[in-house]
Amino acid sequence: MNLQWKWAYGVIAAVVLLLFTLPEPAWTQPLREITHIKGDVYRFRNRNHYSVFMVTPEGIVVTDPISSDAATWLRLEIEKRFKTTAKYLIYSHEHADHISGGWVFAGTALIIAHERAKAAIKSKKVSTAMPEFTFKDRHTVELGGKHVDLYYLGRAHTDNMIVMIFREERVAFAVDFVAVDRFPYRDFPGGYLDEWPDTLRALEKLEFDILAPGHGDMGTKEHVRTHREYIEELRNQVEKQLQAGKSPEEIKKLVTMDKYKHWQQYDAWRELNVEGMLRHLQSK
Repeated sequence: MNLQWKWAYGVIAAVVLLLFTLPEPAWTQPLREITHIKGDVYRFRNRNHYSVFMVTPEGIVVTDPISSDAATWLRLEIEKRFKTTAKYLIYSHEHADHISGGWVFAGTALIIAHERAKAAIKSKKVSTAMPEFTFKDRHTVELGGKHVDLYYLGRAHTDNMIVMIFREERVAFAVDFVAVDRFPYRDFPGGYLDEWPDTLRALEKLEFDILAPGHGDMGTKEHVRTHREYIEELRNQVEKQLQAGKSPEEIKKLVTMDKYKHWQQYDAWRELNVEGMLRHLQSK
């Protein structure tokens, strides 16, 4: 074999080895999947969105349907795996990327949401089934000897977000206003930044061990605390630079939040987080 062919084979071998050692590309990862959390509680993934459901002898409690296609897939999987149907469908808040497609479960499930979420869903014409039962502060769903405690804790990502605690398994499903080692979404669109930390502090006081967010990895109650501390520290740092007379462009460069460099979306959303906090503080 001449030198040219040896070189070519060497290159091919190196490329093959690299392909086998690289992380699995996003397009090969599962579009949808169901994973077991604990006891009778499961997590449903649809690309980058997650919801939770609970199986009981009398039927299933489903949370955010995410989209019509996602909800249809989930309903069929539930019927196939557990030989039963959804009896309750609970919306976490008003946003379409979490609650679209609710009509997929509407035939068998009572649909529940916060009272302000129902008004927002109606006014914004979200493509989903309307809630049939609403509450103001707290409500408990009981099915097959199991309980899901629903709490409105205050304004944060929206003014109608609720937290769902699967009591027996001590699992909390909380969407968009808390994440596990992950930056808040972009520039806090529509958020209530004065009240957000207080809402997180109220979540810290609830009885649960496992945190299942609407995006990203699962964690524990400790991650609620670190998320709150991040928002508080971000505010303090932006306020400090404003008081020092720095320009918005200077502030975006100076508020580096280095302590959180290991968090997901640091490069993509750190400056946007600063922009959102800056906008909020300048509007006061």
